[in-house]
Amino acid sequence: QVQLVESGRGLVQPGGSLRLSCAASGSIFSINGMGWYRHAPGKQRELVAVIYRGGNKKAADSVKGRFTISRDNAKNTVYLEMNTLKPEDTAVYYCNAQISRTWNSGYSEYWGQGTQVTVSS
Repeated sequence: QVQLVESGRGLVQPGGSLRLSCAASGSIFSINGMGWYRHAPGKQRELVAVIYRGGNKKAADSVKGRFTISRDNAKNTVYLEMNTLKPEDTAVYYCNAQISRTWNSGYSEYWGQGTQVTVSS
């Protein structure tokens, strides 16, 4: 069993900040990419940012310069520091991880339950 548990949901005013975290637990051998997606009403789910085990990162153009992704490999945890939040950042944010459960198995995708982020005055 593998679980991704997110924390950090909240209501924030425009221009404010919020930090999300996601911890993976269970039968884990290795984690490749860990990242965040978001799903806003009326829109498709989109990649926000991802960070790979070696430290390489990717982020959506809409969040570059405002959001920072990081991870603690020892804790199997990924963080998303969100600054200068805008109303259009309002969405359910989902944690995603590519996890291998044994030394000879491939990576499978796992998802968190989602956490609501609302940016409003």
